[in-house]
Amino acid sequence: MALSKLQRRTRIKRRIRKIISGTATKPRLSVYRSNKEIYVQLVDDVNGVTLASVSSRDKDIKATTKVEAAASVGKSIAEKAAKAGIETIAFDRNGYLYHGRVKVLAEAAREAGLKF
Repeated sequence: MALSKLQRRTRIKRRIRKIISGTATKPRLSVYRSNKEIYVQLVDDVNGVTLASVSSRDKDIKATTKVEAAASVGKSIAEKAAKAGIETIAFDRNGYLYHGRVKVLAEAAREAGLKF
């Protein structure tokens, strides 16, 4: 019997998280994508601390489509990371395919100055 979408994503997520871990100097950029919104966190896994977070629900994010919202969230997280003195990150796509909103978010963060 085939896996459900959630089981498939969970399996991919576990496989990714075995490899990727965040530190204070190189935090993990974790993406969560719901049907309506997109959320991003910079996580230090060593200390168990979230360094910065941005979502498309924030007041300063103005977008008409979900793709535009993902792009502005990527740009915003890069700005917050720069203020915190973070240049490089480990990208955690959280089991989602690198396509669509996840890809747009990553490319916007790269353009704004983050290094993956």
